Formats: sequence, structure tokens, C-alpha cells
Amino acid sequence: MDAVRHFLHEWRLVLLVIHVGVTAAMIVVILLQRSEGGGLGMGGRSDALFSVRGQANILSRMTAIFATIFFVLSLIMAWSMTDPVRATRSIMDRAPVGQGAPAAPGGMAPAPAAPAAPAQPAAPTR
Repeated sequence: MDAVRHFLHEWRLVLLVIHVGVTAAMIVVILLQRSEGGGLGMGGRSDALFSVRGQANILSRMTAIFATIFFVLSLIMAWSMTDPVRATRSIMDRAPVGQGAPAAPGGMAPAPAAPAAPAQPAAPTR
């Protein structure tokens, strides 16, 4: 499987160009479909190949085919771009082991644990 993944990773530009082409074709086919309001669909004779019924069947089938190709290409490209070694590691694996809390920046002393009690109340009590 690594050989297939490596091959697809090397061909990522070709896959991307095919993916963009399928996307453009799917957009065109969707825009050609007749909507309830008429849309950009093709008009014409009722006995022609692209009649209302024939147009709906062909264009809806082409939309389903392009959508399937788009989905499969998306999955293939995502799968081929993953690195199996990197996917099993965590960012916590690179953290240094055995160190305590990090030192304060600039060599400043850490803040006191509890605030000191004020010498006099801030507001008069009576």
C-alpha cells in the first residue's frame, strides 16, 4: 500500500488537474439542468434527444457520475497525501521528559502564591 500511496503522491498534480476538470464539468451539467423556474436548461422539440424528459434523465445521470468521480478523487487525494508515520505521532511525543514547570522569561522571580492582605481596608466600613 505504501508503493501505491507514494505513486499517487508523485502524481498529485495530475490528480488535481483531473479533479478541477471534473468539478468544472459537474458545474456545467448542473447549470444545464432545467429547474422549476426554467433555469439555464436547453429548450427544444419534444421528440428530440434532449427533450424535457430525455434531458432530465441524461443530465441527472451525468451529474451522478461526475459527483461520484469527484467524491472518489477527493478521497484518493486525501489518502495519498497522508503520511502514515506522522499520523501515528503526537505533538506530546516531542515534549521534553522530566522537566518541571518552564522558567519565567527574562529571569524574573515567580509571582507569590497568595496575595498579601491589605494593611487598611480600601473603603471605610463606618
